[in-house]
This record gives sequence, C-alpha cells and structure tokens, in this order.
Amino acid sequence: MTDTPLIKVTDVSKRFVMHKEKSLKERVLNFSASRKHRDDFWALRNIDLDIDAGSTVGLVGHNGSGKSTLLKVIGGIIEPTTGTVARRGRMAALLELGAGFHPDLTGRENVYLNAAILGLSRKQTDQYFDGIVDFSGIEDFIDTQVKFYSSGMYVRLAFAVAVHVDPDLLLVDEVLAVGDEPFQRKCMDKIEEFQRDGRTIVLVSHSAEQVGRLCDRVVVLNHGELIHDGNVADGLRVLRRGFEQERIEHEESHQTVEVPKTAVIDSIVALPRVNGEVDVTREPKDKSESILLEPGSDIVVRYRYRLTAPQAPIAAGIAIETVTGLGVYGLNTKMLKTTIPAEPGFHEVDFVIDRNALGAGQYSVRGSLEEVSGASLDRMTPASTFEIAPYEVGSGIVRLDASAVVVDRESAATGAPIS
Repeated sequence: MTDTPLIKVTDVSKRFVMHKEKSLKERVLNFSASRKHRDDFWALRNIDLDIDAGSTVGLVGHNGSGKSTLLKVIGGIIEPTTGTVARRGRMAALLELGAGFHPDLTGRENVYLNAAILGLSRKQTDQYFDGIVDFSGIEDFIDTQVKFYSSGMYVRLAFAVAVHVDPDLLLVDEVLAVGDEPFQRKCMDKIEEFQRDGRTIVLVSHSAEQVGRLCDRVVVLNHGELIHDGNVADGLRVLRRGFEQERIEHEESHQTVEVPKTAVIDSIVALPRVNGEVDVTREPKDKSESILLEPGSDIVVRYRYRLTAPQAPIAAGIAIETVTGLGVYGLNTKMLKTTIPAEPGFHEVDFVIDRNALGAGQYSVRGSLEEVSGASLDRMTPASTFEIAPYEVGSGIVRLDASAVVVDRESAATGAPIS
C-alpha cells in the first residue's frame, strides 16, 4: 500500500473569460480595445485537496460555486489556469449527459468508443458488453442511433459503461438525477458495491440525503473557494447555513424600501419534560450547544418570538431534521388549530411531543414565523440541535416498539420437540 493520495490538487485556480461582444463582427471591430470588452471570471481560487484511495467525497455548494468545474479539472477535462492536479489509476467519469457519445453512432458502437476512451481494448470490451447492456436495460435500442435516445437512456448507457470498465476512480456529476427511480436505486447499489471494493468516488450532488448516505467526507465550495473540508454532518450544516444566508441576501436585495422587521424569532430549543414540567435548567447557553434527551421521553420544543407591531393572524412552525438535512417531522400552530398572540410583545409557544419516537443520533430544529395567509415573517435555520441517547434495540431515524416471536412450523407439524 502507498500513502500517496489517489488525487492531489495543489493551489488550483480556474479563470474563464467572458466577452461582452454579441457577435464575431463586434469582436473584430473592438479588437484593439478587447480588454475593455471582456470580464475575467474565476470559477476556482487556490484549491488544495488530497483524496485518498477508498474514500467517497461529496462536492457540494450552491449553483455557480465551482463544484462541477473542480470535478472537470480533477478529471482532466479542462486545464487549470494555475496549479496542478496529480491523479493515478484508471478513471471513469460521468460529467455531462451524453459526454463521450457520438450522436450518429448506435448504442453498441458508442459502448466500444466510450470503453476505448476509458482505456479498454476491444477484447476487454467484448467481455463486458453483455453486462453493460443488461445493466443499462436498453437491449431493444442498443442498435439505434443515440441521437434518438431519451435523456434517461443516455444516462443508463453512460453509467453502465463507466461502472463496468473496472475504474479505480469514479467521478459522478448530477447526471444520476435524470434516471428513473428503479435505475437510481440500481446506481446507488453499484456505488455501494464500489465502496465495499475500496474504490474511490468523487460525487457532485444537490441531494443532501444522497451525500449523507454515500459520502464519508464533504467538501463545500462557495464562489470558487473551499470553505469546508471534513466530516459529512458539519459539511452539510455549513451548506445549509450558506443557502439560508443566500436567501436572506436575495430578499434584502429585492426590497425597494428597507422595512424594519416587526416580527422576529428569538429562540427555539428542545427541552425534556419530566413529571409534566419542562426542565428549563437543561437549556443550552447558545444554539451551537446540543442537549442530550432520552429515547421515548417527552420533548417540549419551546418557541419564543417577539412582535413590535400588530400582525395579521400568524402561525409558528418547526421542523426536525437529521444532520444531513433529511426532514423527519414538521408542524405548525395552524395545523394544530392553535391561535397564537399577534399583538406587540414577547411570546412563547410550547410544541409538546409525547413519548418521542426518534432514533438515536443528532437532530437539528429550524423554525418559521409567517402569516396564516402564507407570507413569511421570519425564519431561523438552524435554530438549535439536540441528541437522542442510544438505546438497546434497533437503529434508524425512528424508534419502534418491536419484538420477535419464533414460529417453527415444521416442528409444530411433526410434533417434534423444539430444543
């Protein structure tokens, strides 16, 4: 075994030039002053990244953050403006829909073409061909020109080729979202098989659930800069905070007149209820601190908000999520047919969860305050975190009361004693 990373990205930056001219004629006429008619866009800035063999790394970030550009730089599809990328082993890449396929060739011909690009001989491709076609599920169309394929058929065939060429490194962009649900499950099963085999996967995805399920490490990009490289839970938390900040900035930028907030969420915290009383002594000092709660205990989510002016009828809402962003449960006072104060002042609402059925692990709570009509007044994401202590039986995001009963029907039928 070698300690050398499978991928080593060193001080990589990538610049794209955006020309302002709308036609070739304008570009020729403005040639002498061309620098005045173009902008430099840095898609990546000073990225350092080592990826070891056998790891599964998720590249995440908002649209335009540079994650797909970084994946293409790692794959050698585009060259960095500055910096270097070192890579070893056989690589297979699924970066764009139909990339590497010639539209005028049949599916069969494109399998051989794509396999050759990925480094396989014709004899090796002959050995894999039946498995590729069977995995893709498009046997009836394999001798049809791929320009007549649907987007789903493109993905099926491209993924089938990529996973059958025995790669050491698999690069996957968002293309898997195009396939139907059964094929996506098949793809996930294949990726998990790769993980068991110790292969390396770099995955770009907008699905927090998918990243949380597959990845052991998350890299978060923001405007071309690496802002997090570490464990999955922290990475997805950084990502969600970025989305929320982006939403707030978008709303503020579209306000023609600055209007002071008249409704604010002060805090939302999950607390234990013991003998009918809320244990406020367990309240964390700040929302970064996580409180430990017992499995099956009563939970009170205490929601505090402040109004500085009378409001139309309002509703308070909470949502409980896993650390990877998977929604577990959500409700609001409107659903519960509970009217909450809408006059100026400081107010509290307790959401009571009797005998919680949450599985062991960490959860986050987010909150919303809105008019009953639907207009948003304030949001808090995340508002706080809490943890459910481990329990003896079962695992998962829900805890079920379960038991096992042995029924030996063969012994019962013969009358033989059960030892």
